[in-house]
Amino acid sequence: MLSTSLQQAFNEQINHEMASAYLYLSMAAYAESRSLPGFANWMKLQTKEEMGHAMKLYKFVNERGGRVILTAMDTPKADFSSPTELFEEVLKHERQITALINKLYEATLEAKDYAAQVLLHWFIQEQVEEEASASEILETLKMAGEKGHALIMMDRQLARRGQG
Repeated sequence: MLSTSLQQAFNEQINHEMASAYLYLSMAAYAESRSLPGFANWMKLQTKEEMGHAMKLYKFVNERGGRVILTAMDTPKADFSSPTELFEEVLKHERQITALINKLYEATLEAKDYAAQVLLHWFIQEQVEEEASASEILETLKMAGEKGHALIMMDRQLARRGQG
């Protein structure tokens, strides 16, 4: 059985994951408005990943006899000055999610909830990958710049995500 305090903490994390999906969908809409379909593709796949994360937590809460309670989400940011700012926001957001996962893990340590700790090991590793991916794209954007061929090549590269 999931303790009341952990149930609340997991519900908060589910909300954060859902809000992440909403943010990435907003970012995809921005990219499409800038005629960057590859960037939009990357963001849409990120949206699906975040929904998957939320559902993984949702399933866990239910399996442990808890109750999922969803709460309202804020309107996500919709405007960015450039693709570089877009990925600066992605990296900043992923770092915030990492901090939230770490805080949740600390709560499971305190509660001595070993099943929750095992689940969160997966999330901790996932966050390492999420931050690395965002950081790599951001650094490439900074090196290549946002004009002409370099941006088009980046867009094409990001369009290939999820194709194999």
